Formats: sequence, C-alpha cells, structure tokens
Amino acid sequence: MPFIPHSETDVREMLATIGSDSIEELFDEIPDSLRTGKLSGVPEGMIEQEITRLMMQRAEADGRPLCFMGAGAYDHHIPAAVWEITTRGEFYSAYTPYQAEASQGTLQLIYEYQTMMAQLTGLDVSNASLYDGASGLAEAVLMAVRANRKSKSRRILIPTTVHPYYRQTTHTIVNNQKIELVEVPYCPEGGNTLAEALKQYEGEDIAALVIQQPNFFGILEDVDILTDWAHAQGALVIGVANPIAMALLKPPGAWGVKGADIACGEGQPLGVPMMGGGPYFGFMCCKQEFVRQMPGRIVGRTVDRDDVVGYTLTLQAREQHIRRSKATSNICTNQGLLVTAATIHMSLLGAEGLKRVAQACHANARKLVDALTASEYVEPVFKRPYFHETALRFSLPLDNVMRPLNAHNILPGYALQQDYPELADTLLVCATETRTDADIEMYADHLGRIIKTQTAAGCPVKPKMA
Repeated sequence: MPFIPHSETDVREMLATIGSDSIEELFDEIPDSLRTGKLSGVPEGMIEQEITRLMMQRAEADGRPLCFMGAGAYDHHIPAAVWEITTRGEFYSAYTPYQAEASQGTLQLIYEYQTMMAQLTGLDVSNASLYDGASGLAEAVLMAVRANRKSKSRRILIPTTVHPYYRQTTHTIVNNQKIELVEVPYCPEGGNTLAEALKQYEGEDIAALVIQQPNFFGILEDVDILTDWAHAQGALVIGVANPIAMALLKPPGAWGVKGADIACGEGQPLGVPMMGGGPYFGFMCCKQEFVRQMPGRIVGRTVDRDDVVGYTLTLQAREQHIRRSKATSNICTNQGLLVTAATIHMSLLGAEGLKRVAQACHANARKLVDALTASEYVEPVFKRPYFHETALRFSLPLDNVMRPLNAHNILPGYALQQDYPELADTLLVCATETRTDADIEMYADHLGRIIKTQTAAGCPVKPKMA
C-alpha cells in the first residue's frame, strides 16, 4: 500500500479540530537547546537509478564471507519457496488478528506453528512466539517464578554455559522484579554443568533451573541428570533449546523422568536469514498445567454453530487485555512474519528433513574440527560430545590469526575471551549443513599458511593444555 501524505487542507482541518495554530505549537514543550534544527547531515535526494547503484555498492563492500560463526545465529539453507510465500501480501501485511472472522488464515497459520513447536519440543502447549531467544528466556524465568507456587525464594539457577547475551538480557528484565539469578560455573574439562556443582543448593528454596541444550559452547549437557535433580529439589526446569538440534536430540519434554516444564529458545534456524542480527523470533512451550502462566498469545481451534472449524485468540493475559499488574507479559506483540517463514520452512522439510539437516550439521562440524586440529597449534578445549559448534584453543595469539582470515573473507568463529576471560585465544567454531568439504578445506588451508607465516616470524607460542 503506497504512503499518501496529508494534504495542506487535511493538516489545517486537524489543527483546527484540536485548537492549535500550527504543528510547531504541538511541540512547544521541547526546549530550544534540545532541537537540532535542519538535518544538515542528510545528503541531497537521488533518483531511483542512483540510489539503486549506491545500495548495490554498499552491499558489495560488505562482501559475502564464508561463515564459520555460530554463537546463537546460524547460517542454514532456506528453500526459495519459504520467503516467496512469506512475502505474499496476505502474509506480509498481516498483523494482529483481533477480528477472528477476518483473520482465519493468520490464525490457522499460528495454530499450525504452535502444533509444530509443541511436537518439536515434546511439550503440550506453544504460544504464538516472542521477540527473540534472549527475551524468551527472561519471560520463561518470570513464568517459572509465577508457576512454582511451592517456591517463595524467587531464585533461579542459571549455568554460565547459557548464552551470555541471554543471561544479560534476562538480568536486565528480571533484576528490578526482585528475582535473583544465581550463576553455576561450568566444568573446565567438559564445558558442561556438573550435578556436583548443584549439590551446594540441595535443600534450598530454588524456583527453577535453566538448562541450555546444546549449551553456548555447543556441548551436550547431561539433561536427564540435571532435570531430575531440579525436580527432586522442588524446582521447575527451563530448557533453552536449539530447534534444529531438537530434531535429532531428546526434546525438552522428554528430559529426565518428568521432562522440562518450560522450553524456550531462538527460532532463527527455522527459515529466518541471519540479516545482520535480526529481526528474529523466540519460541516458548510448556506443560499443560502451566498454560495459564504462559506469556503472549495462544491460538485455539474450535467449531462455530454450523460445526465449521474456526480459529481464535485465547488465553491472552497480556497488559492489553488485563490490568497491568496482573499481566503475564508486558511485551505487546508476537513475531508473526517470522513465524510464517518458520511454519512454511518446517512444513517443507518435515520431521525427516529437519533430522537430516541436524545430522549434516553435526557431520560437518566433526569434519571442521578434524581439519583445524590437524595443526599442532590448534586443539579442542572441551572433551565432551558437541552438536555443530565447539571451542578450539590456539597456541598463537588469536588476533594474529583472525585478522588475516577476515582479510581472506572468512569469518573464522566467535572469540570467547570477551565473555569468558579464562578462555583466552579460544574460538567457538561452527559448521552447518551449508558448509561444503571445499569450504572446510579452504578454511584449513588458509589457517595453515597463516600459522606458518606467524611462527616463522617468531610469534610467541603458548604450550598446549595438559
């Protein structure tokens, strides 16, 4: 729909209606010292041909680097049909389906999405989505505090193997609500959370334990042991899951004897391109007994008086529909467009297709690790199974390795030292199903030449780990 500005007559009539002489008068409360005046930094306008050329030049300047970086956003193949369908007008412009009689297509799509996510996580109920994985974890923590009526402590155990951005976002959202996030250290040898690290909290009042699978290091956690420990202490379990990995690994609903109580995570791997950091979408599922504490929207399936199947919004305990203090969430929307892409993506791949993608990711990650650790200057940090990314330690200063790799248009991985100071010169590397043998060979070859050049130049070399 094209944008049609107000005419001068429209503006005069609106100002007259509200009793103002000018648009400027509407902003008279803004001090002159805060006004910028003219936008002198904005260049002169361009014709369509010129702006198209400019944007193409800027896109080319960014390049198309070979990506071996994961850390929460993953370079997966997206079938062309996914966004060809998603960007059709009826999906692309659809927003809040308040009028059920006029929004059956949007409502049905969300219902199908919820069904798929419930099946993927092994839990009973899914909501219509959240902003992203990080805010999804924050909402799950708030939900767990409400849902665990046996706990009065408002304390959450959150291992340091959980994505650092997720932990930071959760702290920002829940800290002022008097919820305490207690960090649990990881095992230096395995990169996982040990049950022994939790023993000091036995007998204490804990509202919930967070478990990420695979964790931020790509390592597989002992989810059964951790889940059963939490339930034995009267705590709920929040599973932070990678949706692609869940097609291959045990889903949160099957962890331990009783299963996780809440599952959340980032939906970007399901048909959403990386797009420089967003927009993405978060997902959340839970057991039936906790459904009334779940934030956001839930779409239900029913029949009308003529026994025709229909879909409608249900259980909307948000601030738009209930008193603010009683709302389960103060976030106003779901990511409908991204959910549309994810639903189409899952429909096209199916359960078997998602499983094959997961298997290919794991196989490529194994090839990548084998190729890079063939060098005597590179070694794995953790001695445990991983999914499609893991941490590698370099005997050379990491900056000396990453800069030339970037110059060769390779994104070699995520430097862990910024979030984990003890993991200096350690790179979190990732390979999805999109990486070919030639890609991996190129990375290894460039790395080999860089290491040879650095060592020949007398670059200091650290000893390997014991």
